[in-house]
Amino acid sequence: MSKKQIEECIRSSLESYFKDLRGEEPHSMYEMLLRIVEKPLLEVVMQHAEGNQSRAAEWLGINRNTLRRKLLDHKLLK
Repeated sequence: MSKKQIEECIRSSLESYFKDLRGEEPHSMYEMLLRIVEKPLLEVVMQHAEGNQSRAAEWLGINRNTLRRKLLDHKLLK
């Protein structure tokens, strides 16, 4: 899947989200979307990195300590 396809998938999902609101105004969308996207992103990257946090952090372009904190926040580490 290309970047463009991912963008189209997100755009379509957001349009559905607004449609489901039926005119109600959304609240705190930015934080909600970051949390929704971040967890599966971390899960998939960690799987492909075979659990190697240093490699996963490098792929994500973040510090290993930041990755570890995010994994704990999402209850992806014990």
